[in-house]
Amino acid sequence: MSSESLSEVHGSVQTNKKGWRKIFAFLGPAYLVSVGYMDPGNWATDLAGGSEFGYQLLWVLLMSNLIALLLQSLSARLGVVAKLDLAQASKHAYPKWANIPLYILAEIAIAACDLAEIVGMAIGLNLLFDLPLIWGVAITALDTLLLLFLLNKGMRTMELFIVSLVSIIGFSFVAEMFIVGPVYGDVIHGLAPSALSGNALYIAIGIIGATVMPHNLYLHSSLVQTRKINSSHKGIKSAIRFNFIDSAIALNLAFFVNAAILILAAAAFHVNGYLDVAEIQDASKLLENLFGSIAPTFFAIALIAAGQSSTITGTLAGQIVMEGHLNIRIQPWVRRLITRLIAIIPAMITILYFGEVALGKLLVLSQVVLSLQLGFAVIPLIHFNSDKKLMKAFTIKLWVKILAWTSAAIIVFLNVQLVINEIQGWLAEAGENAIYIYTVILPIIIACFALLIYIFIHPMLSASEKKKNLIPHGRALEFEEGNPIVYERIGIAIDFAENDQAIIQNALKLGGKDAQYTLIHIVESAAARYLGKNTLDHETQEDVDSLKLYQEKLVALGYKAENEIGFGNAAGEIAKITNTKGLDLLIMGAHGHKGFKDLLFGTTVDKLRHQVKTPILIVK
Repeated sequence: MSSESLSEVHGSVQTNKKGWRKIFAFLGPAYLVSVGYMDPGNWATDLAGGSEFGYQLLWVLLMSNLIALLLQSLSARLGVVAKLDLAQASKHAYPKWANIPLYILAEIAIAACDLAEIVGMAIGLNLLFDLPLIWGVAITALDTLLLLFLLNKGMRTMELFIVSLVSIIGFSFVAEMFIVGPVYGDVIHGLAPSALSGNALYIAIGIIGATVMPHNLYLHSSLVQTRKINSSHKGIKSAIRFNFIDSAIALNLAFFVNAAILILAAAAFHVNGYLDVAEIQDASKLLENLFGSIAPTFFAIALIAAGQSSTITGTLAGQIVMEGHLNIRIQPWVRRLITRLIAIIPAMITILYFGEVALGKLLVLSQVVLSLQLGFAVIPLIHFNSDKKLMKAFTIKLWVKILAWTSAAIIVFLNVQLVINEIQGWLAEAGENAIYIYTVILPIIIACFALLIYIFIHPMLSASEKKKNLIPHGRALEFEEGNPIVYERIGIAIDFAENDQAIIQNALKLGGKDAQYTLIHIVESAAARYLGKNTLDHETQEDVDSLKLYQEKLVALGYKAENEIGFGNAAGEIAKITNTKGLDLLIMGAHGHKGFKDLLFGTTVDKLRHQVKTPILIVK
């Protein structure tokens, strides 16, 4: 397996341009990250804050945005300098027993985030098309196909799609601002810090907790590596600067969206005496009553765009976390489907057993779960950026460390407060069932808190030893020239395609006339998969005859050649023949499917390399 993060798009975007084109080449990763800061999970806290306290909490949103910009810039720096994503760095810095729960917590956070997107999209579809929520939840599973399409088109296409959705959200709220007409003098006044207490403090905690998303820190450290940069000191410094510009633009756009939601709630609801609007559906109905049908239409469109864009980036984060922590990679569509089902099932159960009104509580619960995980991403991130061995000349300065640790302390403290408040609420409502909270939930939370303390102190305790290697590919080793390698038994995988000649010529140059050549072809028809060697259809016979022609041609040229036909799965059959024949070398083309099938089934090469120990030469 490649040690590169998101290896299929790693270094795929060229940046060796000049002027504005160079800046444009770096723009993109932060936009994918920014959608997490305006996902449906943020809407409820923004609506509640604006409806109850008007513009008073705008400064909390601004502070949250500045903290997010700091942490995301650290995430981008880690990816650019160390060529690591946050999951890879954690895997190599912490022991295995700590990495497993870190991985599980990250996966739970991604599933919780996906749950918020599902609920938000379902509500948006309900508001726009009057579609029942249960059907809206089910339809969200279909966006797996959209992700497959975007992955097949490349990184820039995906970024363009996300930017388009973000633009839709932005334009929708610009339209909303014109419709509701806020008092902009009061808006500016709300940006000045003010004392908070009671419910204002509680909602402020919710705003901060919902703003900084843990999966975005994993995501950003990987996405910046899709840019192919000059690895010199000057090149890295330039990449850090351009990625900061990217982050500043994208996250300020996210701040505008969140601020627009809060301003919308303040101008539409607070001013008109509606002080307790926290449900997205209620907000839409009140907008219709106050301003007619146009305002809730833009509201619903923005909600759907926010849910769809967030769910795509959540899948990428899931892939990064799985590959980084466990060194396991599965097909993106499988990854997407698993994550989506984990989120759909609780949403379905909630609607069926508790009714549609309970979806709001499920949305809040997803944010509490996200809050629990946040410290487990922020603390290692700051440790890695402070490590001189890992970051070398790009280790963050003292004043940045102070700001980062202060931000981390604020986030962790406020999120712990949020979790404590939620547990107290559950205990008050649980009655006789409180025993389950004491015996199941509390022990888990205590264990998480102990793990949080460990990941904070571990880098400081192990700083003197540094036995752990923080790079995924190891150090250079001593080697000798050794004796020339002579290939005696060479396998040639034939696909009856245009590059057959190039494959055979490469084999003959490596083996000469002393080697034994085995021509291999696999019949992959439907009949071959079911009947195997008993297949007698025209396609199979044609393949057999063609392979014999290749064999006879080689023999006529003075080479020793034989042929082997396999039936069914290409990778499995080639591996079986390779191992049975004891081949020294296998030469093949970049055999695979095309388009959708390649994404769905994966390439033959990718599967085959896990099944044989024989060296494989790929000829394009």
